[in-house]
Amino acid sequence: MYENYYGFTEKPFQLSPDPRFFFASDHHQRALSYLQYGLDQGEGFIVITGPIGTGKTTIARNLLSQLGDESIVAAQLVTTKLDPQELLALVVSEFNIQSKGDSKADLLQAIEKFLIQLNKQGKRALLIVDEAQNLPSETVEELRMLSNFQLENKPLIQSFLLGQEELKPIIQAPNMEQFRQRIIASAHLKPLSVAEVKEYIIHRIHQAGCEKDELFSENAFELIHEKTLGVPRKINIFVDRLLLFGFLEELDVINSETIMTVAEEMEIELTGSLNSSELTSQEPNQKTSQQVVVNSTENVEHIKEVLRDVEEILESSIKQKVKMARYVDKLLKHKSKLYAEEQIDK
Repeated sequence: MYENYYGFTEKPFQLSPDPRFFFASDHHQRALSYLQYGLDQGEGFIVITGPIGTGKTTIARNLLSQLGDESIVAAQLVTTKLDPQELLALVVSEFNIQSKGDSKADLLQAIEKFLIQLNKQGKRALLIVDEAQNLPSETVEELRMLSNFQLENKPLIQSFLLGQEELKPIIQAPNMEQFRQRIIASAHLKPLSVAEVKEYIIHRIHQAGCEKDELFSENAFELIHEKTLGVPRKINIFVDRLLLFGFLEELDVINSETIMTVAEEMEIELTGSLNSSELTSQEPNQKTSQQVVVNSTENVEHIKEVLRDVEEILESSIKQKVKMARYVDKLLKHKSKLYAEEQIDK
C-alpha cells in the first residue's frame, strides 16, 4: 500500500480506535478530564455525548490504556436495544461472572456477590457503556439500580455512558430525575476546527512514523475540514483515500487539486445513485391517471440526461479500475525489487 511510499511504519488513518493515536483537542481533553475526575471520585455516572465519529470510543479506550491501576476492574459494553435483563446478562458475561441461572434475580445476586468479592480484594468495578443511546429508558434505569450496590456506604460499581446526541433526551425525560441526580459530570464532543484538523492530521502521520510536515499543502487542511466537517472518523476515511490516490499518482504533496479530485470520486461512490430523479416502474395491470408518451420531447431529454449520468458513472468506474490495475502493477514491481535485493544479499 502507500505506507512504504510515504515512509509510514503503520497505517496512520485506520478506522478502529487506537489509544496511541488519541488526539487531545480542547473538547476531547475536557471529556477525558471529566472521565478521569469521575474515576477518582469512584461514584456516580459520567456521561459523554457527541455526533457519530467524534471519538467517544477512542476516549474510553485511551482512558483504559492509561489506568495503570490494578484496583480497578473494567468492562466495556457496546450496546444494542437491550431490555434490563439482557443488560444484566451482558454485564455478567463481560465481567466473567458465574451465575446460577438466567433469571433477573439470579443475575443480580451473581453481580452483587462479584462486586463484594472485588471490594474484599481492595478493588472496584468500572462499567463503560458505549453507544448508550440505544438503551431504552428502563434499561438506563437498571444501570442506576446497579449503582445502589454499596458496602459500608461505598459504591461497588461505577458507570460511564458514551452515546450519540440521542442519549440526551433519554436522560432528560421527566422519569429520569433520579438518574440525573447521580451524574457527577458530563461533556459533549464537537467536530474539530480547521486548526485542529491540521494538528490532528500531522499528529497521526507523525505517530505512524512519517516526519514529512509538508506532505499536505498549507491550504489542504481547510479543504479537508470542509469536506469532512471536522469529524475525526470522516477525516480518517478521506485522508486514507487521499494518501492512496497520492501513491497511485506518485505525488509528493497532497494539494487542493488532489483533494477535489478524490472528493468528487468518493461522492459518486458513496451516493450509489444517479443525480437525476428516480425512475419508477409500474405493473402492467396498474391503472394510471396519465399515459407516458415515450417519444415526447420532454421524455427524450429526460432519457438523454439519465444516459449522460450513466455514462459519467461508468467512466468514473473505469478510471477506478485503471488506477487499481496500476496499483497492482506497482505493488508487483515493488515486491520484485525486494525479492531481487534479498537474492543479492544472499
